[in-house]
Amino acid sequence: MRIDDTALPGPAPIGAAPDQPPAMPREAALAMPVQDLARFDAATVRRPVGRHAAPWGARILVFGGALALTAYGGWQMYETVAVSGSPTILQLVLVALFLLTFSWIALAFTSAVLGFGVLLRKRAPPPAPTALAGRTAVLMPVYNEATARTFAGLEAMHESVAATGLGAAFDWFVLSDSTQPDAWIAEERAFLGLRDRLGPDARLYYRHRPKNHHRKAGNIADFVTRWGGAYDHMLVLDADSLLTGDCVVRLAAAMEADPDAGIVQSLPLIINRNTLFARLQQFAARIYGPVIAVGLSAWSGRDGNYWGHNAIIRTRAFAEACGLPDLAGRPPFGGHVLSHDFVEAALIRRAGWAVTMLPTLPGSYEESPPSLIDVAVRDRRWAQGNLQHSRIIGAAGLHFASRQHFATGIAGYVASPLWLCQLLVGIALVLQTAYAKPEYFPQGLALYPVFPRFDPVRALKLFGLTMGVLLAPKVLGLVLALLNAELRRACGGAGRLVASCALEILLSALIAPVAMLIQSGSVAGILLGRDTGWNPQRRDDGSIPLRDIVRRHRWHTLLGLVAGVAAFAIATSLFLWMSPTILGLVLAIPISWASGQLAYGLALKRRGLLVTPEERDPPAVALRAGELAARNAEAGLDEADALHALHAEPALAEAHAGMLVPPAPRPRGRIEPDRVLAEAKLGEAESLAEAASWLGPKERMALLHDPALVARLARLPREAGAS
Repeated sequence: MRIDDTALPGPAPIGAAPDQPPAMPREAALAMPVQDLARFDAATVRRPVGRHAAPWGARILVFGGALALTAYGGWQMYETVAVSGSPTILQLVLVALFLLTFSWIALAFTSAVLGFGVLLRKRAPPPAPTALAGRTAVLMPVYNEATARTFAGLEAMHESVAATGLGAAFDWFVLSDSTQPDAWIAEERAFLGLRDRLGPDARLYYRHRPKNHHRKAGNIADFVTRWGGAYDHMLVLDADSLLTGDCVVRLAAAMEADPDAGIVQSLPLIINRNTLFARLQQFAARIYGPVIAVGLSAWSGRDGNYWGHNAIIRTRAFAEACGLPDLAGRPPFGGHVLSHDFVEAALIRRAGWAVTMLPTLPGSYEESPPSLIDVAVRDRRWAQGNLQHSRIIGAAGLHFASRQHFATGIAGYVASPLWLCQLLVGIALVLQTAYAKPEYFPQGLALYPVFPRFDPVRALKLFGLTMGVLLAPKVLGLVLALLNAELRRACGGAGRLVASCALEILLSALIAPVAMLIQSGSVAGILLGRDTGWNPQRRDDGSIPLRDIVRRHRWHTLLGLVAGVAAFAIATSLFLWMSPTILGLVLAIPISWASGQLAYGLALKRRGLLVTPEERDPPAVALRAGELAARNAEAGLDEADALHALHAEPALAEAHAGMLVPPAPRPRGRIEPDRVLAEAKLGEAESLAEAASWLGPKERMALLHDPALVARLARLPREAGAS
């Protein structure tokens, strides 16, 4: 049911500057109680409207198959090391580590097999909706982003949704948590300009939080508790999200068609990537990603997962079920929930709402980091968030699938140190064989001696099994692409498609040892209590300076050289066994440098390698976003100094003051040092140039939050001595 703004109770709209519409609509509060993870009353679970059977057949296939495959692999590993009799403790440790790492890839394999089977049965998509009954808020949280690109994407999506004829069902919100003065004012300039271009009926809004409490989760929660009551649904984006209008309205229609749905998640495909590393990710996500995602969706059923963006959420269900508690203790395992999306999916499911996935819905896109180092920075935060879920996986009342989603996320990062330990134990066993004095008669007198050795034939077969299980999801994705004539042609034809997959597998194999050490270091740092913080993600295609790459990977290269020399000195067989890992580590610096280079990525693109359909025939919304980003960049949105921009544009300064959140009353005796310093420096400055040179980032933020100081800044002459 649509709700009219004029009927909503609540405080007056934010940003009611003269002759300007408000920056935010009138508030419509929703209660969002903090959830108890230790206790849950099953009597409070919502009773679903429809009847939906859990996909137990798919779950038995996936988990039963993975268990059987792991048991077989473990038995083969045991037989490999126990060929001489009873295995040693070190050999048993190797078997245990193998079981843990193999179970992880076995589950991915069986899930991919399920996804492959589902995708073979092509289903026609439902017709596009012609009407929507509910009202949806499209939320774009931003945090110190490149404003030109962010607002270009937002404008392109707004136009695309309007072109469907259903634009009246959507309101658009930019929810800023930016802590950099220049980024904040750039956002306001972009917002005001876009609102002027779209006209008074655009329903475009902007809000900047003075304190980014609880980061993105807190940003969304602030919207829900203050304005959520006006909206049936909210479509949550990331700053790099890009959705077609058709995708947006289909997500809204899917939510309206399922009264039991709490979250409907789309599968974002990666687009607009040009560096070598990013194009590897883009190609892999396009060709292999759907197989895994469809398998995950098939066995999850209505117990699916939420990835934090490109998903639509029932607002009241979210408010009632997803208030996140702070975890006891200090970060990295305590404090606020870092990877909030998995937790919100688990909590909304616990309350009786369904979490479904639409992995074959077209038109959902995102971008990815441009280099290996950028991925490592992002993965450090993701690793902490997923390991923090070890504090939540046992929460009361969660569904089995929700706990499995947590376990999968945790295993994704623990797998790297386990793999590293497996390599180290393997090296130790070879050293033991080469240098330790063997005990040929361990049980006293015997007719024949026992020679400590492995079963080489069985070991080779086990290696083949492991590689087959590891690569099968990629092969299945390739097979599906080859069977799809349209997709095959869009990727350059069968020959180039196969060559692209081979190249992706080769380069991924070289990158894997470096990624293993990086993730192992991240996990070790988290276990030692080091908090990652939250830095904005680099999204452009600019390369990283070589000196930074050398500094980041020098120890990886040194370790590879030492391991190679030592392995060759111990045994040629050990060197050959470790050669893929050694090669990846020795080449860590050139591989990482090349990964962030535009030239290599574009060279492959010109030769038709690693090409995706979205590159050959870009979505209209992506082309439009690119045009708008170029226009915004030409206007210098991201280049202007905040203080100079406010001083040069009185209308911007007036609008900025109107959009400020009224400050809470200051208790007597509590002094805000940044504001006091800003006021003092501003009082002594004789010009804008002098004030700008004196004020630090925190003092600038304090100034920007105070209308009186903004007004004083505007009265300063631009240069000393000017009238």
